Amino acid sequence: MKISSYLRPAVLAVAALAALALNASPIPAESRIGGFAIGCQAYSFNRFTLFEAIEKTELTGSKVIEFYPGQALSPDQRAVKWDHNAGDDVIATVKAKLAKHGIRAVNYGVVGVPKDEAGARKIFEFAKKMELYAITTESTESIDTIEKLVKEFDVRVGYHNHPVQPKNPNYKVWDPNYILALVKGRDPRIGSCADIGHWQTSGLKPVDCLKILKGHIISVHGKERPALGTGQHDVPFGAGGTDMGGVLAELKRQGFVGNISVEYEYNWDNSVPEIAQCIGFVRGWAAGR
Repeated sequence: MKISSYLRPAVLAVAALAALALNASPIPAESRIGGFAIGCQAYSFNRFTLFEAIEKTELTGSKVIEFYPGQALSPDQRAVKWDHNAGDDVIATVKAKLAKHGIRAVNYGVVGVPKDEAGARKIFEFAKKMELYAITTESTESIDTIEKLVKEFDVRVGYHNHPVQPKNPNYKVWDPNYILALVKGRDPRIGSCADIGHWQTSGLKPVDCLKILKGHIISVHGKERPALGTGQHDVPFGAGGTDMGGVLAELKRQGFVGNISVEYEYNWDNSVPEIAQCIGFVRGWAAGR
């Protein structure tokens, strides 16, 4: 069937919109360092308030932040908890704080997403209000609800992994092969939030895991640890056994466009210098290519 020349522009416009529907709002170039949208997971600063986390994120040289649910809002409003239940007034206050420090919010999690659509919808509505790129969860049981809302809201969802739990065989998301089986055939905006430090704790090499999940990496929780296995603590990128250069190269090879959140779970009270080293490693790695 031929398309009239009068209708062709409209058809092409519809096709373009359809293509955009498979690409949630991208993280802009000005929020990237060395081509990567690398910044802080606010959990790195969980001993501080959200406002302080935003300030510390700026000090590290980052340009983006990933929220987590339940952080106290500010030093003078500690009773107010920041999560997807926040009112529009609180959201406006946080947006103003982000703008003041030149930080872009890109992700939210790890958050439980209920099967109940009404409950899940609150999380997606929050993500849309904050113009987030993605949501991070481990709620595998809710994937049908998640897929429906991903299509409606055009917000990505990444399944996060904590370490293997030897005494709990029902905990499976630590295994990248399980995540691959979970998301394969689903909307392409559903995939993995690859916590490379927790893979190391599970005895897995991060680069190998990324290769398994090729094409399904939504976001990354960036950690560097001295060696595989338990009993390791975070160190600055390049100072451990993660092969962070290999991780970045593999992400680049895959055309990864999501966010990398440095989640530094050590030296909790004074981690800004070490996180800044992580950001600097990515900048230097990119400059050296």
